Amino acid sequence: MTLPEPTPDSLTHTSVLAAEVLDALAPAPGKIIVDGTLGGAGHTRLLLEAGAEVYGIDQDPYALGRARDAGLRGLHVVEGNYRDMATLIPAAGAAQVDGILLDIGVSSFQLDDAERGFSYHTEAPLDMRMSQSGESAADVVNTYDAEDLAAIIYEYGEDRLSRRIARAILAAREKAPIETTVQLADIVKRAYPGFSKGIHPARRTFQALRIHVNDELGALRDGLQAAERLLRPGGRLAVISFHSLEDRIVKRFLLGSDTLRPLTKRPIVASDEEQAANPRARSAKLRVAERATQESS
Repeated sequence: MTLPEPTPDSLTHTSVLAAEVLDALAPAPGKIIVDGTLGGAGHTRLLLEAGAEVYGIDQDPYALGRARDAGLRGLHVVEGNYRDMATLIPAAGAAQVDGILLDIGVSSFQLDDAERGFSYHTEAPLDMRMSQSGESAADVVNTYDAEDLAAIIYEYGEDRLSRRIARAILAAREKAPIETTVQLADIVKRAYPGFSKGIHPARRTFQALRIHVNDELGALRDGLQAAERLLRPGGRLAVISFHSLEDRIVKRFLLGSDTLRPLTKRPIVASDEEQAANPRARSAKLRVAERATQESS
């Protein structure tokens, strides 16, 4: 599907795999589609421009405010976590839907907003909460014991030096609380022997803390189950993931589902041109499934 020209408002947010998502969900007048991860509303704008009615879910107060202020015709803004969409969307007015999009992980504007504490590049409070409520990343690094910290970093960050990093965090917090992103990034960097250049060693630890603080993998599992219930027969689910933990969950769920039929044997990835224009697209993987007209026996 050919993409429309970007509007001035959309220029601040570049949606990954946009054409592929439109091809997968085939938005059109009369169709109802859920964007379970509204974020900067980049995908949602395209779905609306194609004529679909969109229910956009987000737990981030800033994202919700931006979407409401935009006044997009055909958009229903729904506050909450997409893991609860099977109850949120009917309560908002749609019993079943024709398509569901899940763009997993942190949004571009969350990464770019230093004050949110997602990035290890800029000094900011160590927060990472998408909903701006509950336990923060600072709470985790300052109160969890070494074993629990190492487990989080290993499981969600897949970092083989997780125990070394956890010990370094405990040693540092004995001297002073770890309150900022740069503080934590420096602690992790010092825990890596001989690091000089390349991908910052804190990347995996920050990813792990973000996933833990927001229960991202639990939300993904719940969201996939909710999608099964919410999609009407013939409706489609499109899921964009950004690392192997997420993609593995999506793949296994679709293969084991009695009602969702995978349409992508292998995940769709961004073209070389898109990756060059938008580096964040390099790790994006799209899987698509269709709800069967009847459950398999």
